[in-house]
Amino acid sequence: MIYIYNDYGGTHTTALAAAYHLKKIIQSERELTKEEILNVNYFNKLTKKDFGNIIFHGIDENGDPVYTIGRKSSKLVVPAMKNLILLIQSKHQFHEQIIFSNTSPTVPLAMSIGGFFSRGLKIDFIGVPLLVIGAKQCCDNIFRLVENTKQIAQNNKDQVIILENNEYK
Repeated sequence: MIYIYNDYGGTHTTALAAAYHLKKIIQSERELTKEEILNVNYFNKLTKKDFGNIIFHGIDENGDPVYTIGRKSSKLVVPAMKNLILLIQSKHQFHEQIIFSNTSPTVPLAMSIGGFFSRGLKIDFIGVPLLVIGAKQCCDNIFRLVENTKQIAQNNKDQVIILENNEYK
């Protein structure tokens, strides 16, 4: 099984999802601290040159790799990747199950604005505090999205699964 979390930039909600998936941050009753959020691997660290790159985050407790990708506004990236994977599976006897999970529905307004200021305009003193506020607002939804992604992956035998996760809007 291969997990690929995806969204517009690949550096905020996807990084948090990978961290939750890999248990690098743990869901609890208390709110994540600013330091915990900013210390998540790749959180607010990717640039324009990283768009479209599949970034490895680690191996989960079941031995499954976890990746992220920033796909910009293209709705075609994930379906194109699915078709490529199905082609490779049919031609080369590659039978690894792959699950794409869209984290975009969890993004709150504060995170969108913060990402624009920090990543787009390079104005971190405005963007980073907004990103932290946004991360605190959406971390419960991201955690639930990750748990749902894992459950669907375990109970579904399709070779490629695409989760849009619109229920988290």
